Amino acid sequence: AKKIDFLPIYQKQLENLITTGVGIEGDLHSKPLKGLKIVVNAGNGMGGFIKNLLENLGADTKGSLHLEPDGSFPNHLANPELPEAMDPTRKAVLAERADLGIVLDTDVDRSGMVDNTGSFINRNRLIAVMASIVLRDHPGTSIVTDSTSSNGIRKFIENLGGKHVRYMKGYKNVIDKALELNKNGTDCQLAIETSGHGALKENYMLDDGAYMAMKVVIELARRGAGTSISELFSTLEEPRDEVEIRLKVVGNNCKREHVFDQVLQSFQEAAKRVPEWKVDEPNYEGLRVSTFHSEKESGWILLRMSLHDPIIIFNVETEIENGVSIAARKILAE
Repeated sequence: AKKIDFLPIYQKQLENLITTGVGIEGDLHSKPLKGLKIVVNAGNGMGGFIKNLLENLGADTKGSLHLEPDGSFPNHLANPELPEAMDPTRKAVLAERADLGIVLDTDVDRSGMVDNTGSFINRNRLIAVMASIVLRDHPGTSIVTDSTSSNGIRKFIENLGGKHVRYMKGYKNVIDKALELNKNGTDCQLAIETSGHGALKENYMLDDGAYMAMKVVIELARRGAGTSISELFSTLEEPRDEVEIRLKVVGNNCKREHVFDQVLQSFQEAAKRVPEWKVDEPNYEGLRVSTFHSEKESGWILLRMSLHDPIIIFNVETEIENGVSIAARKILAE
């Protein structure tokens, strides 16, 4: 069998994506990123090639870090959700006065960003950035997110004229939902998780963090050096208080499921007794309730089981000060 080194082919595909997407004519067509400073943090995973890609297109990548693959991950876990991955990227962006920082996970299927002011663009903010790009190019399309995406994301997408489909945790689940929607005639251009997994219809719904990051780079290049990509989510309403509580369940699989079913039943009964809570419909996993304060929707609580580990998870997010404490007291009281 003939062996083919696919990485140079993939890199060239991403380079073509950027040159076409930026669309500069003339001498700078092949250097559309000239004048931009972009820091890459590959986290000692497989994403170091992104630095070379950006340099080929004219970007200044000085300050990039952890580019060499090392499975012991000597610097930090390659996870754009974690502050330990985002913090050094922020420091490098500020030190180099860069326009953007890109944070990649181990196998480059997740990504996060840091803007030119050092602000993190991950989780809900990354969803908002991608939603803004997708809805400009595909007005009215549907966007699938996971169950822990915020109420602010729903409002953000709807205010841009899109349709929000909040589904289950798990990148395969959100992608499968997007494929289902498209198959049934509902246009869905983006499936994305708060974890940084993202898939675009134009890229065959592949879970590809590098492709998603390059879409953001294209947007930055169109706007020009010195601009902030955070302008894309300036209207996003963000939670004022949030927490994730993880409770480990010991025992075999049957016991874990039994314990979760008991906790779920207790939470369902409590939700019926608290007048400020309303069970969300539909519920695709566990139980999610919306919370209300002064008759206005003020947040949500989600009880779910981890997809991979014997852990029961409570996610609480609110738009009022000390909202987590208020929710916790109501749970304990019931």
